[in-house]
Amino acid sequence: MKLFVTGGAGFIGSHLCERLIADGHRVHVLDDLSTGERANLSALEGNDSFTFERGSVTDDKLVRQFVEESDITIHLAAAVGVKLITERPVHTIETNVGGTERVLSAAARYKRPVLIASTSEVYGKSGKLPFREGDDLVLGPTTHSRWAYACSKALDEWLALAYAREQGLSVIVARFFNTVGPRQTGRYGMVLPNFARQAVRNEPITVYGTGDQSRCFGHVKDAVESVVRLIATPEAQGEVFNIGTDEEVSILGLAELVRDLAGSTSEIVRIPYDEAYPPGFEDMMRRVPAVEKLETAIGFRPRTPLRTIVEDVVEEQKRKLEEAKA
Repeated sequence: MKLFVTGGAGFIGSHLCERLIADGHRVHVLDDLSTGERANLSALEGNDSFTFERGSVTDDKLVRQFVEESDITIHLAAAVGVKLITERPVHTIETNVGGTERVLSAAARYKRPVLIASTSEVYGKSGKLPFREGDDLVLGPTTHSRWAYACSKALDEWLALAYAREQGLSVIVARFFNTVGPRQTGRYGMVLPNFARQAVRNEPITVYGTGDQSRCFGHVKDAVESVVRLIATPEAQGEVFNIGTDEEVSILGLAELVRDLAGSTSEIVRIPYDEAYPPGFEDMMRRVPAVEKLETAIGFRPRTPLRTIVEDVVEEQKRKLEEAKA
């Protein structure tokens, strides 16, 4: 098959492209490199099954062309990262909603299946745990830019499912929960690579808030496996799936684990939210996915242990440090 991957030079996208080509598919990537990096795709350069176009997912002409030429579209392109989202909410909304609308319109026009990447952020401030795909979404006020991302991705989901109902478009929605691993950048506030980078340099590890808030971190290879299986499962069409692990850890506990595995002397420093983010920033104490629906549909669920995930990220940061010294 030929697959069109938006945002394919990003963290998840680059791993997915490698897997798809290893499976014998052809892949075309569209990425504006605003958050992704061409270096992430270096292993695919020169491969006859891989092509790359630098451009925006908001470009109608490019999107229509690549959707028409492909058998399936996997739409990963989005504005991501808490820091970027709070600092550039207009960019977040325009990129996420506008880009997704163009992908869905082209997919409906040429009758091509599409998988839309969404996020655990859509659950918002819900206190009902674990989060299940059919649960209510509880978002904060529009006066807080913190919720721009969640709102934009929820709208992406509604739009995708509306196309499915009204035009019979084959759509799958995948809600990713804190996917981490090699190639993830800490540039936009991603917690694990930031902790690992600080730890291998013996710099203070900065924990925002009290550190009591907890998350579930899933390895990128498990996220990729989930996507590959979903697009091959006809019964997944028209459905929403959580993709993540249910192994929970506090952010403070994560910082301590990173420090231990890095053999670091770093001090762990707590920074109040009001010193790190714009006024009105809100965070959720817990975010845990239910993954039974995913496992039932595809016979797989993310299970890579947190310790293994952290080891992978720490080793990458050590390698980067050695390269910088050289």
